[in-house]
Amino acid sequence: MMDVHFYFKKLVTAMVLPPTSSLLLLVLGLVLWRLRPRLGQVCAWTGILLLTVCCLPVTSQLLGRAVCVPAGLATELAGRAQAVVVLAGGRRRAAEYGGETVSAGTLERLRYGAKLARERQLPLLLTGGPALRGAPESELMDRALRESFAMQARWLERRARDTHENAQYSAVILREAGIQVVLLVTHDVHQRRSLAEFAGAGIEAVSAPVTTWAPSSTDSLLFEQLPSARAFNLNVTMLHEILGNLVLWLRPSEER
Repeated sequence: MMDVHFYFKKLVTAMVLPPTSSLLLLVLGLVLWRLRPRLGQVCAWTGILLLTVCCLPVTSQLLGRAVCVPAGLATELAGRAQAVVVLAGGRRRAAEYGGETVSAGTLERLRYGAKLARERQLPLLLTGGPALRGAPESELMDRALRESFAMQARWLERRARDTHENAQYSAVILREAGIQVVLLVTHDVHQRRSLAEFAGAGIEAVSAPVTTWAPSSTDSLLFEQLPSARAFNLNVTMLHEILGNLVLWLRPSEER
C-alpha cells in the first residue's frame, strides 16, 4: 500500500508541475478548439503562458527570494552540532562508475557535508533510500564520499524515499547515538522544508545550505533575461518546493 501511495504522489507531482501541466493544457485547448472555441483558446494560451513564464530568469529571481534560505551557517547554533546530516538529492546512470552514481546535486551536498565534517571533526550521516529502484542512494553517496573525498560516513540511512522519511528514519539513528543537534546539508531551496521535517521528528537541525540560486551581477543585461533551459529547470525545482511546503502545511499535525 505504501508503494502505491508513493508512486501516486510522484505521478501527481509530475502532472501538476511544468512542463507536463503546460503541455496538458495546450493539448486540451487544441482538442476543445472546435467544440468550445473560447475555452479551447483559454486553455491553449494558458499552457503557452505558463511554459514561457517558467523559462524566464526573472521568475527565478522572484521565486528564489521567496523560497531559498540565506547562504551561510548560523555560527552560534552550528557550534552545538554533534553530527552532519547530508540528504540525498538524486542519482544518475554513469557507465564510467560501473552503473549508477550520485547526481550532480547530491555531489554538491556531499562536498559541502565532507567539508563541514572535516573542519568541525563531526561524524557524518547520509540519508537516502532506493526511491523507485536500485541501490539506496545513501550507499551511492558513501561510495562517492570514499572514492572522491577519502572520507567515510558513520551512519547510512537506507530506507527514506522523501524528505519526511529522511527526517523520521534519521532521527531514530541519531537518538540511538545520543545526538540531538545536527548540521543539515541540503540545497537552499529545499532547506526550509527539511528543517521543518527534522524539527517534527524531534531533532534540532541547523541550516547548512548549498547554493541553488543567488542574485547575479549581470541580471540587468538583456541577454541574461532571455528564456533559457537553466531558468526553466531552476523554476521547476522551486515550484516543486512550494508544492512540498504546501503539502507539509496541510498535513495533520499528528503526522508531522
